[in-house]
Amino acid sequence: MISKAISIRQPWPWLITMGYKPVENRTWETLWRGPVAIHASQGMTRGDYDDCVAFLLSHPSLRHIVDALPKPEDLPRGGIVGKAHLVACTRAHESPFFTGPFGHVLQGAEPVPFQPCKGALGYFKLPQGVVL
Repeated sequence: MISKAISIRQPWPWLITMGYKPVENRTWETLWRGPVAIHASQGMTRGDYDDCVAFLLSHPSLRHIVDALPKPEDLPRGGIVGKAHLVACTRAHESPFFTGPFGHVLQGAEPVPFQPCKGALGYFKLPQGVVL
């Protein structure tokens, strides 16, 4: 049973749930490990989206993902979009997605049917009624 979630601005949650992005960058360390819901924040600017596309294009091994990336208006926001297992928190990772300073390493990520849900900072408790 999943009881915690992490909120991330689109399109990064899409990249995580589609299996492209195995690490979520944070400025803070966590000792917590276990199953986690992936929450897509309500907010996303065109700049957020364009920055992600620029990041993907700047890495030759990631350029192909741009063609699969949904348009900004097609990315769900303001709810749970996926699940994964948090297995580590590290200061280095081989993925080109790692930019640090801390990488929250996720395994087994997959999309789930969208469930509206308010996000919060850090790893937050899933509200009652959200079941994965």
